[in-house]
Amino acid sequence: MTDVPDWLTRLAAQAALTRVPAMLRPPARGGRAAAVLLLFGEGPLGPDVLLIQRSAHGRRHAGQPAFPGGGVDPEDDGPVAAALREAEEETGLEPAGVRVLCTMPELYVGHSDNRVTPVVGWWHTPSAVHAASPTEVESVERVPVAELVDRDNRIVLRHPSGFAGPAFRVRGMLVWGFTAMVLDAVLREGGLERPWDRDRVEEIPPDVLDLAARG
Repeated sequence: MTDVPDWLTRLAAQAALTRVPAMLRPPARGGRAAAVLLLFGEGPLGPDVLLIQRSAHGRRHAGQPAFPGGGVDPEDDGPVAAALREAEEETGLEPAGVRVLCTMPELYVGHSDNRVTPVVGWWHTPSAVHAASPTEVESVERVPVAELVDRDNRIVLRHPSGFAGPAFRVRGMLVWGFTAMVLDAVLREGGLERPWDRDRVEEIPPDVLDLAARG
């Protein structure tokens, strides 16, 4: 099936116009160009999105769930090419099976000094995926959107610094930080979000904090 479903057409249109919150606005200069791939498909359980679990022994964002992606290399033809290349390297997906729908506004991740461009894609011809780069990626998951918007899987996670942000408990993963903020915005702006309890606040587990501090 190559036609983009209506729900994803609407989501992409809104994602391209997403307002960048103050804490994610890029500085006037500096920061490394990077890109991530928000790859949506139609799986056996309905619409889904591709996420990876980074290796606990990796160099970047150890142990954290994330979108496939990484830095924009000099040989890349911009963030779209970088997002597809990184996704292929990390998950083994076939880029030819992906139709890029839009890019979102650039977001700044201060912890890693990256200026990240999220790239929204339609996985019209899914290919087998796996942890293609074991030193960097522990596992790969097609996470159903229905599980992401299930109120039982949604929480607010609070950092010891006092910052609190959206998080998801899905497929044995605790999705938080930058990835969760982007997912939260895209699901909301795309009209897929369902009501959930924003007063359900949990502290970030110590083991998750320890891994994050290494990244």
